[in-house]
Amino acid sequence: MATTTKKEIVDRIAERTGLKRNDVRDVVQLFLDSVIDELGHGNRLEFRDFGVFEVKARAARMAQNPKTLEQVQVPAKRSVRFKVGRVMRDRVDAEAAVAETANA
Repeated sequence: MATTTKKEIVDRIAERTGLKRNDVRDVVQLFLDSVIDELGHGNRLEFRDFGVFEVKARAARMAQNPKTLEQVQVPAKRSVRFKVGRVMRDRVDAEAAVAETANA
């Protein structure tokens, strides 16, 4: 499995659209900053067929340090959850099936 960076995505979009790489980079960064800002305000983001980002609150709890077995208090926090959309799920499943066939 390979890792794709933001730079690689920006380069691909710039190549496909003919836009300047710096302009594409700025738009992608503005989009990512907007997603972070919305989630920071506790808003739910829905991108039809892609997926949904939402903030979930986790209650404070007691946990155990595995090394010392000491009980420790874990504070409440908010975390971001992503629920995959239909189009993404179907495409990822199709790509996985193609990869399995190629490796067989």
